[in-house]
Amino acid sequence: MKLNAKFVLTLVLLLSATFTFSSTPRIEFTEYTLDNGLHVILHQDNTTPNVVVNIMYHVGAKNEHPERTGFAHFFEHLMFEGSEHIGRHEFSELVEKAGGTLNAYTSFDVTNYYILLPSNQLELGLWMESERMLHPVIDSIGIATQKDVVTEEMKQTRDNRPYGRVLTETISRAFTKHPYKTDVLGADAHIRNATDDDIKQFHDMFYVPDNAVLVITGDFEKQSTKKLVEKYFAEIPSGNGEFRRPAKDIEPRRTVEVRDTVYDNVQIPAVIQAYMIPAQGTPDYYAVQMLGSLLSQGQSSRLNRRLVDQEQKALAVFSMPLGLEHPGINLVYAITNMGVDPKDVEDIVNEELERVKTELISEEELEKLKNQRESQFVNSNTTIARRATNLANYYTLYGDANLINTELEHYMKVTKEDIQRVAREYFRPNNRVVLYWLPKAES
Repeated sequence: MKLNAKFVLTLVLLLSATFTFSSTPRIEFTEYTLDNGLHVILHQDNTTPNVVVNIMYHVGAKNEHPERTGFAHFFEHLMFEGSEHIGRHEFSELVEKAGGTLNAYTSFDVTNYYILLPSNQLELGLWMESERMLHPVIDSIGIATQKDVVTEEMKQTRDNRPYGRVLTETISRAFTKHPYKTDVLGADAHIRNATDDDIKQFHDMFYVPDNAVLVITGDFEKQSTKKLVEKYFAEIPSGNGEFRRPAKDIEPRRTVEVRDTVYDNVQIPAVIQAYMIPAQGTPDYYAVQMLGSLLSQGQSSRLNRRLVDQEQKALAVFSMPLGLEHPGINLVYAITNMGVDPKDVEDIVNEELERVKTELISEEELEKLKNQRESQFVNSNTTIARRATNLANYYTLYGDANLINTELEHYMKVTKEDIQRVAREYFRPNNRVVLYWLPKAES
């Protein structure tokens, strides 16, 4: 039988994907819950003499009061101020002296802290995180200091940076009811005007064991580590169980396109489209993510090839879902080339979306998307720090830490028909916000 080149290429890609996925090493872990509600996940990897202590709180921007935004991000900073037994500004110093590093981040859905240490300093890391959870210093000095830090960060990373408010302006129009309509940094006035009591109440509601997961990864001995966890965390009291959580379905279905123009201190226009999409972890979300890769991941992706390479109407373009616990948005964002009408760029984006809706993608494209996703999945777990964050995230937002081993299967199940279907279902004109980001007129 004579095989044509196209068939052979498809077969090679398929076999390659199957072989690589089956050989991906499984990440073994143990999980249990303390009586106070703190969930604990232990992943032992003795290949390097390091450990990670990672604690994730199920609180982000969506859990804030609408008149007190930015509190979760504010606490990301405030929780480094110290505790009853750790002096002010000594938190980072203790870790660095022990040969470690530390950091934290806040999202719409979670706040995460992690400490990377030599394995013989595991107990130090556990003690420090228990101190941060049990009795951090929340006083007027620390609050005033971090108000200055956070509001300055707002100016530098968002308000005074070209295109820095793209996400802020987009989500404020995309969401009408859901707290996702406010960005993670929040409003300057809300932070400035917050009282010490406002801030303490927010802490007492969310930064408690039964709203957290503790993940330890790296070079440790399991039984002795369990004893250390018991020693430092078991006696921390649970919260009162009253966590402010918005309903998943609070945002009404969009039926009308929203269009607007934003003028900014930029020299080159941009075009932004935001389509309402399902929450992360749902079958349609995986298909939407694959669609985003088809459109903009890599130089050979459809939008990059057409807008950047062939017609040279854009300097850069991407399409990606934000990946939120509740239904969110997929952002299509293109920065035009000098002198190009933003409408020309938008028209091409719409043409390429329409093409996905009317024509099934090829087998080669589908296998390329799956290979890309597999590579990203494997690379996301290459270090103990990444595994710690992923385990915490999967448990907190999906309720299933084992997705660290199985989530790739959801991407592998996505079909050409799924990608076409989600393009038709969610990438509709009446399901989007469109912004033209234009230079301010010279005075």
